[in-house]
Amino acid sequence: MVTAVTKGIQVSVEVTYQAEFSNPHQHHYVFTYKVTIANKSKQTFQLLRRRWEIYDAAEAPKIVEGMGVVGQQPVLEPGQSHTYVSGCNLKSGLGKMKGVFTMEKLFDGKLIDVSIPEFQMIANIFHN
Repeated sequence: MVTAVTKGIQVSVEVTYQAEFSNPHQHHYVFTYKVTIANKSKQTFQLLRRRWEIYDAAEAPKIVEGMGVVGQQPVLEPGQSHTYVSGCNLKSGLGKMKGVFTMEKLFDGKLIDVSIPEFQMIANIFHN
């Protein structure tokens, strides 16, 4: 698990290689990642947007942007957290992701960019 903290917002990511959904012979590798966003600040924030940088050893880097996370824009009061699971398909068994959540401080409408720490995606293709 990797973790980063930006202005009191802690983002932790845990990645899992999904061998049962992958097909290395067809250059198809599936990974899931669990993201936990914890509000360690004294303010209330709402997650508005996400921006991911996806690096696959077999392809050019990709940028993926959109509203919220898995269809939600959670509001996090002080001490609250939000966890979700998503996935990524790679053409190689080696890659990494990192990114930014844009969050709004509800008290004054100020936007902040919260770092999503870089994490590795490595297929365990030699494991029986």
